[in-house]
Amino acid sequence: MLGIIGGSGLYSLEGLQIDRERTLMTPFGAPSGAISCGEYEGQQIAFLSRHGAGHRLLPHEINYRANIYALKALGAERIISFSAAGSLRQQIKPGDLALVEQYFDHTRGRRAQSFFGQGVAAHVSTANPVCAALNGDIQRAAAAVGQPIHSNNTYACVEGPRLGTRAESFFLRDAASCDLVGMTNIPEAFLAREAQIAYSSVCLITDYDCWMDDPSQHVSVDKFFEVYSDTLARAISVLKPLVASPFTATSTHIRQALKNSVLTPRHQLTAVEQHWLEVLER
Repeated sequence: MLGIIGGSGLYSLEGLQIDRERTLMTPFGAPSGAISCGEYEGQQIAFLSRHGAGHRLLPHEINYRANIYALKALGAERIISFSAAGSLRQQIKPGDLALVEQYFDHTRGRRAQSFFGQGVAAHVSTANPVCAALNGDIQRAAAAVGQPIHSNNTYACVEGPRLGTRAESFFLRDAASCDLVGMTNIPEAFLAREAQIAYSSVCLITDYDCWMDDPSQHVSVDKFFEVYSDTLARAISVLKPLVASPFTATSTHIRQALKNSVLTPRHQLTAVEQHWLEVLER
């Protein structure tokens, strides 16, 4: 099953033939909302709105652990995230689409970053945090419909909810060598790896953040809405051929990410801990 996480402005998936709406309670709390399960272009899909119905949740209020766990429990083997992002590079323009390859965590520790801790110890590699095979599938689907998409980008995740300062924008662009900036892909991407799920993020570029000298180019909510709907339509145009074709197999370093990562002996785990760990290991 393919999981789709919709970001700002994407609260439902048009064309999804919904079989059921699943409202789950996980060992990590409640997800952002009900998960819509059904068929889309011949593929079984589980769709979740990251910010909840009506956009109720700010980035630091999202229960990322519950979202990823719920999708895993429903059988998701791959997740495609749709996220709005600002551009830190002039060649990546508002209205463009961009794929993420690397992440720079510039959050502030307010988000639960891992399924592990509090009695269950594990260290999972995130050296290559997205699924190269799934990124490749997305690039081929984009090419099939003639939709350009930037690749090999580094995404800086900031805490929010405020929009950043120019000093922060310059730091992320120049010192951290980031290409994109957003508020939601972390810890989502890292939790997907702990759950052994292939993860890719399609970023919808809405602005130039605030590093440009021209203030009219700086990020604002008004700027976001000016370009977002058309950008979202282009992203959905890529999704249709993507799900209509077979996916490339996910590498074993993702599908077996927990194989040698859990340090706590199983006999020391409680029944509840053993259960949620077994779900992640599926």
